[in-house]
Amino acid sequence: MLDINKAIEALNWDKEPRGLYEPIAYTLASGGKRLRPTLVLAAAEVIVNGGLINGDAIEQALPAALALEVFHNFTLLHDDVMDRATVRRGRETVHVKWNDNTAILSGDQMLIEAYKLLSDVPADKLPKVLKWFNEMATGICEGQQLDVDFEHASQVSIEDYMHMIELKTSVLIANAMRIGGYIAGANENQQEALYQYGLHIGLAFQIQDDILDVYGDPKTFGKAIGGDICCGKKTILLLSALENADAETKAELLQWLMTTDQNEAKIAAVTEIYNRLGIREKCEAVMEEHTSLALVQLDRLPQNDATDRLRVLAEQLATRKS
Repeated sequence: MLDINKAIEALNWDKEPRGLYEPIAYTLASGGKRLRPTLVLAAAEVIVNGGLINGDAIEQALPAALALEVFHNFTLLHDDVMDRATVRRGRETVHVKWNDNTAILSGDQMLIEAYKLLSDVPADKLPKVLKWFNEMATGICEGQQLDVDFEHASQVSIEDYMHMIELKTSVLIANAMRIGGYIAGANENQQEALYQYGLHIGLAFQIQDDILDVYGDPKTFGKAIGGDICCGKKTILLLSALENADAETKAELLQWLMTTDQNEAKIAAVTEIYNRLGIREKCEAVMEEHTSLALVQLDRLPQNDATDRLRVLAEQLATRKS
């Protein structure tokens, strides 16, 4: 497979004005899992190795892989401003290292750069890829708005949460799979299998992210632990706790959620309630269910080394520590 990190490093951000492009270079140099571009190329490889098209399809999928990675990082710049996050991937967020205006404007430019990269997709594939890309981008914005709305909503169900993370997180991963496969010549059944695989590992990925925010190691997780608790974010852990708590425990939990200071005490107290209710285990079971649903989709695809790697990837994402 192509080396996605080298392809990202080859993107040129040595341009003027420096105040616009340096934060983009800083963001993309901070690493990350490169999950989305890797999945674009992996999906293309599944189809290529199935003997349906020549090997050029993987190179043809590279512009879409790069576009999705730049787009994903654009959303992080804006998310960090909205969430007032101070650390991302173990480094200062852009709005902290520079300022809010820089994070917003550099993020805007990253969105434009993503579309510029996307324009290099083979011309016969571009209309459908662009349609999916735009639907994905709209879904992410809708999911982000729902996430914001949930902060002030008195009633949010686990079903509401799952719909929100499907839009905010999963549709990007699902479309990475579908776009990569489509560029490589996947038929409609294979496109749907790739999409559903991505959708379910995306759901599992976000649930694991929620779990790690409470139970992860800051050194490996790359950001502070307990941030979701401090801001009262409606995660699957919190919603499961509210759903499973008796009246007394629920009142205790809600009281802590209304606390706007004493963050260390708040994190410890809410985590203890989660432990008492077995919330981590309940959420891990939901995550494992979506991992299993993702794996089932791979049976609809050509069976080869690339498909096997997707099986391994699904399991790795479910047990990741960062």
